[in-house]
Amino acid sequence: MAGQTKRPRIPGWLEFPLLIIGAFLVAFLVKSFLVQAFYIPSGSMEDTLQVGDRVLVNKVVYHLRPVERGDIIVFDGTGSFVFGDVVQPEPSLVQLITRGLGEIVGLAPPRDTDFIKRVIGVGGDRVVCCDADGRITVNGVPLDEEPYLYRNNPPSKQPFDVLVPEGHLWVMGDHRSASADSRAHMGDPGGGFVPVDKVIGRAFVVVWPFSNAQVLEIPATFEQPALVSSTAEP
Repeated sequence: MAGQTKRPRIPGWLEFPLLIIGAFLVAFLVKSFLVQAFYIPSGSMEDTLQVGDRVLVNKVVYHLRPVERGDIIVFDGTGSFVFGDVVQPEPSLVQLITRGLGEIVGLAPPRDTDFIKRVIGVGGDRVVCCDADGRITVNGVPLDEEPYLYRNNPPSKQPFDVLVPEGHLWVMGDHRSASADSRAHMGDPGGGFVPVDKVIGRAFVVVWPFSNAQVLEIPATFEQPALVSSTAEP
């Protein structure tokens, strides 16, 4: 068409690096605001999660609904599980870039202040271990934890009776004998309770390795009518 100016073409040698940069930029934005891959570093959540599993963490869901009992959450343990300044060597630019890329795809180990546990109690709940049958109870309702507890592990060898403050959570690992969870921090400031505003997101699926791939659903025991209705009690 007469008078139409042609747009300058991007040189072929520049297209590929620009494509790569654009892809990583999109991945960075997704990781920062929507979904993050998280590497499982320990056996505290076995057999639900294995060492080396990669899970995807939904960072938006708790803007749409509250944290629920039975959710598997990733949270920043500063002030509840970790105290004082965490001294880290000053990373180089290359290390920062490498770690950033690793976090995007779930290859980097988690930060020292990040933890993954299962929510057992939410604000207002009374969580007790244990009843006459050795079960943890929430608001007097016993939990059937056998489907997700590590084999041959009791719900807890450590007795406790706690009232979860509003805006906080009581969390435990599925491998109870290998999990330094809320029970291990009862004597610390905060009593082992995790503030809701420290929750990074909900782990909702295992994506790697493929042999361990699964959707992380809320176990049926947390859907008991008596337990659900107790949420609405004053």
